[in-house]
Amino acid sequence: MLRNLFLGLVMAGLPQIAVAQDAITYPFDGSFEDASFAIENAIIDRGLVIDYTSHVGDMLNRTGADVGSDVAIFDNAQIFLFCSAAVSRRVMEADPMNIMHCPYGIFVADMGGEVMIGHRDYPDGPMQEVEALLDAIILEATAQ
Repeated sequence: MLRNLFLGLVMAGLPQIAVAQDAITYPFDGSFEDASFAIENAIIDRGLVIDYTSHVGDMLNRTGADVGSDVAIFDNAQIFLFCSAAVSRRVMEADPMNIMHCPYGIFVADMGGEVMIGHRDYPDGPMQEVEALLDAIILEATAQ
């Protein structure tokens, strides 16, 4: 019993392990290149600056053999990372720990000719404003 109490106290002091969040995805009726172009324009059209474009599909395809895998996960995939000063200020004033979600990302992925656009599912509360922004950008890009 003392051992269990000790283990419980030790475990309570350890940082929590992050669990992968669900993705919210939208199909795109068109090519990967068209989807990427549409997302980039929808972000920029809102006056936002793309901080970084991660070419994750290229990286995975390039490094597969190096890590002992011949699995092609994506035909192509990119993640556009950006922030909104106004939205970020509001969600971080509500909870400074919302910093962990910044910058925000929208991904475009092509898997077997099926193109999708999406983003992570943010927690309830103030981060729903970020989720609404990302959804609006994607809906603009997909003309939905």
